Amino acid sequence: MNAPMDLQLRPTTLQSKYEVEEGTVYVTGPQALVLLPMLQRRRDVAAGLNTAGYISGYRGSPLGTYDLALAKAQSHLDKHHVTFVPGLNEDLAATAVWGTQQANAFPDARYDGVFGIWYGKGPGVDRACDALRHANQAGTGKFGGVLALAGDDHGAKSSTVAAQTDFAFIAVSMPVLAPATVQDYVDYGLLGFALSRFSGLWVAIKAVTDTVETAGIVDVSLNRLKIVEPDHVSMPEGGLNLRWPEEAFAKLEERLARFKVPAALAWARANRLDRNVYGVPDGEPALLGIVSCGKAWLDVMQALSDLGIDDRVARSIGLRVYKVAMPWPLEPIGIRAFSSACQEVLVIEEKRSLIEAQIRDILYAASVRPVITGKRDAAGAPLLPEWGELSPSACAKAIVLNRPGNRGGPLG
Repeated sequence: MNAPMDLQLRPTTLQSKYEVEEGTVYVTGPQALVLLPMLQRRRDVAAGLNTAGYISGYRGSPLGTYDLALAKAQSHLDKHHVTFVPGLNEDLAATAVWGTQQANAFPDARYDGVFGIWYGKGPGVDRACDALRHANQAGTGKFGGVLALAGDDHGAKSSTVAAQTDFAFIAVSMPVLAPATVQDYVDYGLLGFALSRFSGLWVAIKAVTDTVETAGIVDVSLNRLKIVEPDHVSMPEGGLNLRWPEEAFAKLEERLARFKVPAALAWARANRLDRNVYGVPDGEPALLGIVSCGKAWLDVMQALSDLGIDDRVARSIGLRVYKVAMPWPLEPIGIRAFSSACQEVLVIEEKRSLIEAQIRDILYAASVRPVITGKRDAAGAPLLPEWGELSPSACAKAIVLNRPGNRGGPLG
């Protein structure tokens, strides 16, 4: 007979999730994104900062219920000095969020900084690119920071066309984070604010249908994340954050490409955003290294489970898996360490090649390079599609049919 449990159940309501300051809560993806600015405010207060938050955007699936969740939590947002103002459209909302970063460029500011969240679906990202480009070049406040939440409808389930927002954000030089779980939405959001403050860049977060339209248990403890700033990062005169009056437009471009994007890479490396999460450790010989991110990473892990490959088996057959948090710009030192002792690197990603192309570029000058496959196999034949959505079964087929093991090794 089981021993009785000595537990005290706390009174709870549907809104209690926003009041828990330590431990775990059960939330949906949109609720996690509502909770995110409250957690950022708590972290700032704990660090001795008096900050506020501002959220604006335009609704659209898979973020179609985000504004509703924000409105329902308005009293909790108010307690944490977070203002929510729905945008008339995506570009006006982005312009309003841009304005929050200018709060400390003038005297008598009420807060040490204002952090912002912009949201929109794939077509909204396209529409807002002009505002996003200008805002990203202008920069973020030292104690501000901005996240751009992009609803990526990969399967065109509620859109006229399928979306892949990564390349729109790349066009305006915004780093992209790709959460895989509800916990990732919280963690990557907090990491994204810190990255945005350090680099002076807006930071995009992909909200893919199959990851944001889920629910799960998340840890909201303030000490969960230990965020560090990298040393020896090259800085321009005046730093990376927004300044007023601003320099000439040509200087904005130079600061963006020469200093801000490299600073984002240095920050990502210092905080180990991308990491080997499964199988053979870095530095040890491996037959196959799999690289993936976001929803595709979940598909990979399910495929390995379906194939009966747990961590022990992965080590025995020479396989390791790299989870990418920031698909652009891809942090080069980590991917070199992961790939260095692999015979083959298989990149499993949805839609057009993004990570795979960067890995080829990063490893091009290496004296010994692994075979790199993904959209095509080692012989150049099509392997993974550039359209539609991936599935665990499609990932399992790619892992089995095109692996070095199928040419004589243990994965065959």
